[in-house]
Amino acid sequence: TEPRKHPRIADPLMLLLVLALSCNPSTAATASPSVPHVKPSYSFGRTFLGLDKCNACIGTSICKKFFKEEIRFDTWLSSHLKLPPSSLLSYSGNYTDDAKSWRLVDITRLTSKYQHDRADKRICTSLLKTKTCSLERALRRTQRFQKWLRAKRLTPDLVQGLSSPMLRCPSQRLLDRIVRRYAEVPDAGSIYMDHLTDRDKLRLLYTLAVNSHPILLQIFPDVEGWPFPRYLGSCGRLVVSASTRPLRDFYGAAPEVAADLALQLLAVLRSMGSNDLNYFFYFTHVDAGTFGVFSNGHLFIRDASTLGIIDKEEGSQLMDGQQEYKDIFSCLTVDCQAAFVSCDSISEKHSLVMVCQELLPKLLVGKFSPPVQEKIDAFLQRCAHGLGEESGVSEAMAELAAILRPLRSCDSRFAYRYPDCRYSDKY
Repeated sequence: TEPRKHPRIADPLMLLLVLALSCNPSTAATASPSVPHVKPSYSFGRTFLGLDKCNACIGTSICKKFFKEEIRFDTWLSSHLKLPPSSLLSYSGNYTDDAKSWRLVDITRLTSKYQHDRADKRICTSLLKTKTCSLERALRRTQRFQKWLRAKRLTPDLVQGLSSPMLRCPSQRLLDRIVRRYAEVPDAGSIYMDHLTDRDKLRLLYTLAVNSHPILLQIFPDVEGWPFPRYLGSCGRLVVSASTRPLRDFYGAAPEVAADLALQLLAVLRSMGSNDLNYFFYFTHVDAGTFGVFSNGHLFIRDASTLGIIDKEEGSQLMDGQQEYKDIFSCLTVDCQAAFVSCDSISEKHSLVMVCQELLPKLLVGKFSPPVQEKIDAFLQRCAHGLGEESGVSEAMAELAAILRPLRSCDSRFAYRYPDCRYSDKY
């Protein structure tokens, strides 16, 4: 029979800390004897995961999966079970709930290790005048975090000046959604922050300040139809989500695949501009890694870090001048002097024009027969220059969709809509 556990370490988070602090791979491996595995020759570093930086981190909700080897980096499938280089921004991995079936996951950092290290140094030098320090102790002293500790509700003044595009024009409705759906705490559901400990508040503030990508995945989940990969959890400064291949991998795809992905891109942009919750999403930047494709051919937003949100129902509750407020949390990943773009300057065409400039030409140019290709090229050129005053965003997307729809095919390569596409014009 198992010995009776001391009540103070019965809590799963305390157990996690014991595992993390020990850094002993044999201890981690025996935590779940029922999971079959090859005895590893790696050493799990708290530094690699970013656990040594907590609570200036994202969270610890999925750490046990790492220690029980229920999340494995791709390199672990080889004979040399070593951790991959810590300098990479993202890693491919495998995830299991039953040790029998595995699925691909993406394991990503909020920002590069270089930027993390630089920001950590900036925290110590600017707040405590030392080269190294306890990040938590330094950040706890700040005026902003002291306001967070006293606050019962996440209000616009608590996020003013943060560099995340998602928080440039925050509404109270959006901030309530963040607190209510914050997945790194066990009993979310309330718009009030009573269920958040001081530690939870610091982790949430740090994540919002560095990169809002994991928060967006939590508050707009894929199971509700939002075009984001599923958030599975975090450990230290690593985020685990469902795996997608970046759009750049499909630039050389067959014409019918390119047409299908372009149509899905338009559908995502349409849902960003018009949805049941009345949020208007816009991109501040797009590149070949912004969108990704699942194994079933379905296209999603792979990197949500450059997404801004305007609440069409409530508008922004920030008063004039509040966007210009700057402190250490404003400068963890960007130059403190970086100017914010006014939310009033964002047009409905903003994201479509950006996609026409950066992505659609690489996906569609030179793929089709001359008459069709000429129509596509002419549209992309007009779109990249702003579409002009006479064309609205809905009409423009409908125009391109009408050209592309006859070019896609219906077969098993498009599993997300096959075999439905055989029987319904919708697909």
